[in-house]
Amino acid sequence: MKSATTLSALLLLATPLALAAQGAPAGTPPPKLEDVAAAVAANTAAINLVWTLLAGFLVMFMQAGFALVETGFTRKKNAAHTMTMNFMVYGVAMLAYWAVGFALQAGGVGALTTLGGYDKLASEFVISIAGKDFGLFGHTGFFLTGVAYSAPVFAYFLFQMVFMDTAATIPTGALAERWKFSNFVIFSVCVGAFIYPIFANWVWGGGWLSTLGKNFGLGHGHVDFAGSSVVHMTGGVMALVTCKLLGPRRGKYNRDGSANAIPGHNVPMALLGTFILAFGWFGFNAGSTLAGADSRIGVIATNTMLAGAAGSISAMIFLYLTSGKPDPAMLANGALAGLVAITAPCAFVTAPSAVLIGLIAGVFVCLAVPFIDQKIRLDDPVGAISVHGVNGLWGILALGLFADGTYGAGTNGVDGNVRGLFYGDGGQFIAEVIGGLTNIVAVGLMTVLAWKLSSLLTHGARVSAVVEENGLDIPEMGALAYPQDASFPHYSPEESGAPFKAA
Repeated sequence: MKSATTLSALLLLATPLALAAQGAPAGTPPPKLEDVAAAVAANTAAINLVWTLLAGFLVMFMQAGFALVETGFTRKKNAAHTMTMNFMVYGVAMLAYWAVGFALQAGGVGALTTLGGYDKLASEFVISIAGKDFGLFGHTGFFLTGVAYSAPVFAYFLFQMVFMDTAATIPTGALAERWKFSNFVIFSVCVGAFIYPIFANWVWGGGWLSTLGKNFGLGHGHVDFAGSSVVHMTGGVMALVTCKLLGPRRGKYNRDGSANAIPGHNVPMALLGTFILAFGWFGFNAGSTLAGADSRIGVIATNTMLAGAAGSISAMIFLYLTSGKPDPAMLANGALAGLVAITAPCAFVTAPSAVLIGLIAGVFVCLAVPFIDQKIRLDDPVGAISVHGVNGLWGILALGLFADGTYGAGTNGVDGNVRGLFYGDGGQFIAEVIGGLTNIVAVGLMTVLAWKLSSLLTHGARVSAVVEENGLDIPEMGALAYPQDASFPHYSPEESGAPFKAA
């Protein structure tokens, strides 16, 4: 706001000179201050609109990163299947979100002030308990109707859609190598239509978690700047629940319960995907200002980069100390863990805090992967539960601890900047804990419901044992990722289905 006022004053001073330079008649009166202010506001909104769209494009490219990471961490006989799930979740979940999800999430978001002030998204379903209002879901904007040709709403939809798609693609890695493609399609519709949007509404759409501050004095309510809980923890909880429901891959566990390693087929592919994700994360976090005119984007982007680097470093040191070798897959997961963890607090913390958050995240993921794999015996081929679930939770807790009170004035309708426990506001930390627990319970229950529905419609969620043994590419997709690889049998169109019939 300060920068916009300064710009207005400069424009006002410069206008007479500009008029003279353009040959304006002598004595032409300068424009009125309100006209200059309106022009500056329009220009600022245009800058913010372009910034938000550009950031959304960066986040969309993260889908390529996820596809490469997940495919690289799985076996070559399933590469086409894994890559195709990552490709199609974009279209499937997007259309479900366009039809239903966006209205449930953002129907009550209110005026989009940074993008021009369009306020037609102002219909939240609210219940009142003991004189307190609790927003549950929006109900404006289904199929983007009623908001036609509104650039602010369309830009906001695009930006929020790619966030939803990030959450939707997380289970594709956790369930890789045994998930029936038809079931994946139905489940992804559920993610885009209601699982992601409902929780997102509670945090970002004016829902009840965002009003914990106004209603109960808990800081600024549940704050999640760019999605540690809304995006990553949601994806991680979905991965956790569905991994349990689907079961492990064949050969993953022995009779005595011990786990067998099932290495991926292309580590360079996975590391390249990690680089792409790290690049897209700048749009993910800095873009969440929805304002290119907000100079805080420089802080946010740098904190994001620092935390990702710190996560890879602490993972490397941990691996050297425990196994003597820096496993490349775990280094990638360490970097991603740092990025996930900084996503919520990136705008509210100092650079040293960002590094500390990333360092802790890198250790957390190194501890969580073997615990989930060997202790509770959930088969997660890419470590999605550890990266996104565990460190999504750590990200919101870190905000509740390290937010230093230099940013976020007026967030969720509460005066003052956002402060964490270490800076004098224990209520903020409590609000973050409540948000995390709510995510586990609500997203977990919605995931079970979606899983039951999709399994009913597709007669089960898992491919047959024979299909899993031979690879999912031919029977599920009709094409091999590596057709010239001699390790795969080659079938004619007439016989391609025969070897994969269930025993």
